[in-house]
Amino acid sequence: MRPMRLLITGVHGFLGGSIARLAQGLGHEVLGIARARSRGGDAPCRVVHTEGGPTLTELCDTFAPEAVVHAAGTASVGASILAPREDFTGSVLTWIELLEAVRRSGRRPALLLPSSAAVYGNPARVPVAEDTPLRPISPYGFHKVAAELMAEEYASCFGLDVVVARLFSVFGPAQRRLLVWELFDQLTGAAPAVEIQGTGAEMRDFLHVDDVAIAALELLSRRIGAAPIGHAEVVNVASGDEISVLELAELMRAIVGSSKPIVCRGALRPGDPLRWRAEVTRLSGLLSPWRPRPARATLPECIAAWQSRAARESP
Repeated sequence: MRPMRLLITGVHGFLGGSIARLAQGLGHEVLGIARARSRGGDAPCRVVHTEGGPTLTELCDTFAPEAVVHAAGTASVGASILAPREDFTGSVLTWIELLEAVRRSGRRPALLLPSSAAVYGNPARVPVAEDTPLRPISPYGFHKVAAELMAEEYASCFGLDVVVARLFSVFGPAQRRLLVWELFDQLTGAAPAVEIQGTGAEMRDFLHVDDVAIAALELLSRRIGAAPIGHAEVVNVASGDEISVLELAELMRAIVGSSKPIVCRGALRPGDPLRWRAEVTRLSGLLSPWRPRPARATLPECIAAWQSRAARESP
């Protein structure tokens, strides 16, 4: 992979910051975009704040990125149910803003939209391939479908080169929310037991964020200089492996050396699917060879990073 000029929106977030950190380490020239000045002081790259600063169109023109990752936006099914309008604004409108900025700039970088397996809802069968019907079951999932539709519009109508990466369950050291972090927090905190809201039999396809970042950079790198294909290229980004939520909790309990009981409440969260496992044949063909690490192999290093940070922050 040759070095490239990479623009990342939402660089203060978990996904954007993780991709920026890896890209910077690989020698890419990275410019991060963020809205709030009060966050992300330890961003791994140069950051431009758009509040009171240059517009996205101006940044696309002056920085002239060869590739763009749109990591800004929402990332919570639960929050989308509580506040669907805000989720639409954060998920869809921020993406349209970027598409318009690129269109108006006259630049034609390769763009990557991190979408979600939430677009599939509760699939009838697994593994889930990219041509599976889209049947979201949460506002978050519906808004990801809308963002994908906008990607298709700007690719087919305006010649933008867009890759839609449907992420499944992502975790990593910089994360401070969602299932894997919540389990760690319960295992190492004061709670007498670890509570799982569902049955524990729910299946997920987990992938370490570093593997997601590698896939994102490779997908963009192969598109640089290539002719636009006239439509958005859709690809699942996942491990192709699955693990139950209960097995995940038990594995994490063993890693941290806890003896806390694990209690399954049996109430499935609204908007959560019963089973996810990705078909990754298309990704393997694009990034041959694609060798993602299963969660069982990458959880120990993630947990070690969380434990190390906790030890540094403890009084």
